[in-house]
Amino acid sequence: MTKYIVVKLKEQSYGVDVQKVLSIERLEEVTEVPRSSPFIKGVINIRGETTPIIDLKERLHVEGTEPTVDSRILIVTTEGTQIGLIVDSATEVIDIDPAVIEQAPGIIGGVHEIYLKGVAKVANKLLILLDLERILDLDESNEIQEVIADQH
Repeated sequence: MTKYIVVKLKEQSYGVDVQKVLSIERLEEVTEVPRSSPFIKGVINIRGETTPIIDLKERLHVEGTEPTVDSRILIVTTEGTQIGLIVDSATEVIDIDPAVIEQAPGIIGGVHEIYLKGVAKVANKLLILLDLERILDLDESNEIQEVIADQH
């Protein structure tokens, strides 16, 4: 079994591998960074580390909504870099048997398959599993590194 944190973007539930998640933080004031991609909202300081913040809805091209009291920042590591992902909420941690994970169709919920690890049927609902290693492409990973470097 693999543990996944269930997060919401709009009305859709997504699963994020719990091993990639360092912490879940309340949405706080983000320091904007000029001349960065629109989905990079800025940086925050998490336990002494400058952490770029990405709006996951914008990154996945999911229509945006305003942050609420339930909005959270998932602090994750991808390719050795700590980043924060803004989600509408983080609701629960569930176990998923890898045998029930199916390959994602080309586009599901408006999200392209390159960002997805697969789809799992959980309690009669489909849970879209995100592949955090593919959320950022090489150019965007380099941009994130520059954002971090500019803050030091």
